[in-house]
Amino acid sequence: MGVVVAVFVSISLIGFVHVLFLPVGVGGIVLSFACIVALLLLQLLWYAGEPSRFRSPIGYGILTAQACLAYLPILIFGQAWAGMPGFLAGSVLLAMRPVVAWPVFGVIVASMGFAQAQFTGVPVDILYTSVSTVTTGLVVYGLSRLRALVVEIQRNRAEIARMAVLRERLRFARDLHDLLGYSLSAITLKVELTHRLIEKAPREASDQLLEILDISRLALSDARTVASGYRELSLEEECRSAASVLAAADVNVQIDADHTDLPVRVSTVLATVLREGVTNLLRHSKAKNCEIIIRQSRDHATIEIVNDDVHRARTPTASGVGGGGLHNLSARAAEIGGSVTAEREHKLFRLRAQVPLRPQRQQPDQSAVASQPAGLPGDPDRVDSVACPELADDRGEVVADRADREKES
Repeated sequence: MGVVVAVFVSISLIGFVHVLFLPVGVGGIVLSFACIVALLLLQLLWYAGEPSRFRSPIGYGILTAQACLAYLPILIFGQAWAGMPGFLAGSVLLAMRPVVAWPVFGVIVASMGFAQAQFTGVPVDILYTSVSTVTTGLVVYGLSRLRALVVEIQRNRAEIARMAVLRERLRFARDLHDLLGYSLSAITLKVELTHRLIEKAPREASDQLLEILDISRLALSDARTVASGYRELSLEEECRSAASVLAAADVNVQIDADHTDLPVRVSTVLATVLREGVTNLLRHSKAKNCEIIIRQSRDHATIEIVNDDVHRARTPTASGVGGGGLHNLSARAAEIGGSVTAEREHKLFRLRAQVPLRPQRQQPDQSAVASQPAGLPGDPDRVDSVACPELADDRGEVVADRADREKES
């Protein structure tokens, strides 16, 4: 919007400066300024809305008013006003169907060439005025369409992100149904059978319990198989996603990655730390700079995320890690023998994770629930990470989709 306003105001100022050199007096200068302001307001306010309203009776009325503001002042200011019909030319392309708009656009350009022929009659001046009208019209059309497209893209991006999350949930539900549906149904039936046999045939009931145990173990293995689809994250893809998301948020990001092929579990933990760090940066700070450093030594791999402008409410706790999401990261890193620390240094926030290249299974901290990321780069719709196996977010609450919310309401 700032670029559009700056360009349109600059074009208008050129015409106003030309008027200032005319012997029209104060009244003429005030009139020209009023016409320019009215022309700009029509262009900026009306043509910044939905394109569908341009081809309405009100839209054509606005276009007529703009035509009057573009042509009638020529009778007073002459050649000095020759640049203003370019706004009308751009508006015609916005408001009319292409089969009509382009011929009308050509008529406007030709009319200004004819007007310039009446003013000076010099071929160079005629050519200059015609080209200037074409350029102004295309600039007005292009910038107005660009602004509308940006709004539309942002709206579509949010919808695509929501659909992507729903698609992942449907995939997860489908996998659960296919892998666990039979096992859970079998367990239910055998439990009912055991309940009937426990007094009449204790030995048969005991055999049924053993079968239930085997089926439950198989179900547990199937559940882990479904959840494993959420655990494998690529550190390289997360770096690219973080750079893209931070750049879109006007954050100056520097990524210094020096590592070779990392083990899958190590790469996943570091990628999860990177995702959580970037998410916290976007949600809880107004950072303008962020530095991401990834290093690999002989025995360990580390990642550091440093950003400025930390919100004081997010200051780490005395244990070094603050917030539910960071506690989950600490628990996840501890599972493979690593650690996560967070600290504030003056106006900088530093999140650091170190994990061994040869992960050793550690007993997880039972006080923290390790959450799993949802598997979507950057979590574009800001849906909290899905926990495994509880299917809860970092706050311990199940994330409901739109259908669930509508049903509850």
